[in-house]
Amino acid sequence: FDNNAMLLKTLKKAVSDGKLVQERSSYSIPGEVYQPPADETVEITEIKQGTGAEAASGDNVTMKYEGRLADGTVFDSAEKFKFTLDGGEVIKGWDKGIKGMRKGGCRELVIPSKLGYGKKGSPPEIPPDATLHFTVTLLSCSSR
Repeated sequence: FDNNAMLLKTLKKAVSDGKLVQERSSYSIPGEVYQPPADETVEITEIKQGTGAEAASGDNVTMKYEGRLADGTVFDSAEKFKFTLDGGEVIKGWDKGIKGMRKGGCRELVIPSKLGYGKKGSPPEIPPDATLHFTVTLLSCSSR
């Protein structure tokens, strides 16, 4: 008895019967909208809309940023910081908050601890369970 094969067969039947909707490797109930919990959501405020193509997963991006704690203490900043979106190189909140930006765009990101440095923080600058505030500007974006 192969449990994985049986599960896949059941999911495919539910999709063919219209009881589930498949999008890539995810399944959902038709008409249901999934709202992630607050501790898994990045609050995004668009300060300035950029131009050109939107930054997407796998793109190489160069950012200017300033990171602050909730009390306003600056813990980090950079004029040019390069990374690959969804490449596992930065905190998850950055991947979520920067996707969709356009060159020259500027955003304010409020990142919950779970999508930042979590329960351990990043001592000594970032305490445990810290909510992080970033002002980010997309300087450049290129596909891999």
